[in-house]
Amino acid sequence: MAEGVELVRTALGAGALPESLYVAAEGGHGVEELAAAAEAAGVRVFELAPGVTAKVADTVTPQPVLAVFAMLDRGLDSLSGGGLVVVMDDVRDPGNAGTVLRTADAAGADAVVWCGGTVDPYNPKTVRSSAGSLFHVPVVVEADTGRALAALADLGYRRLGAVVRGGEDYAAVDWDRPTALVLGNEAAGLGEGLDLDGTVGIPMAGRAESLNVGMACAVLCFEALRQRRTPAEGQRRTPAEGPGPTGAEGAGDVPGGSPPRSTMP
Repeated sequence: MAEGVELVRTALGAGALPESLYVAAEGGHGVEELAAAAEAAGVRVFELAPGVTAKVADTVTPQPVLAVFAMLDRGLDSLSGGGLVVVMDDVRDPGNAGTVLRTADAAGADAVVWCGGTVDPYNPKTVRSSAGSLFHVPVVVEADTGRALAALADLGYRRLGAVVRGGEDYAAVDWDRPTALVLGNEAAGLGEGLDLDGTVGIPMAGRAESLNVGMACAVLCFEALRQRRTPAEGQRRTPAEGPGPTGAEGAGDVPGGSPPRSTMP
């Protein structure tokens, strides 16, 4: 279930038609236009009696529009090696998971894989915090993290886990290669025994204990995007020219590593 005019409008813009749309009698800005557009696309539209949305909505302040969509996840065989895939292993907080999905969308990731004990991608808070990216980025749900990582390896992805300490400096990693970035639990980090090809971290200069998993995902994914863009001649720094390895970031909330060297920009 998606709540709110903007979220439903984003879904329609992405070509995802809801099974049904429910409109509050109180209406609101943009509600009539959205309902008309949905109805023109063949969606069933129902008007709710006053007060009904307050009883069925998940939000404290009810939204004037609710829509029911089919689940969007697909199988691992739908992925193809070549870009960046974000893998969440046991990310429990729905807001964090939605932020990771939104970040992956903004950075141009090819898919987000939900593994282990990761929260349901259709949790209402996850849907809201994704800000519509649930309808833009392919979502793969695979309960067995090991199976997901094995399938990604078979598809040609290098599997890099974000770790608390000891990982390669994210700016020194060659993100042009097909890569699966694996993010772990907010408190415990990556699970034991995962079959990875390497680890990656984010050096921290301050005294903060950690970065939020969504923030860590943003730093790593946008470095991948930076490297994959086509910059002007002489503007791009190759991984070999970046700062050398220092302390590392974690997979969930990311504890800081050792401070950067004075030679780092």
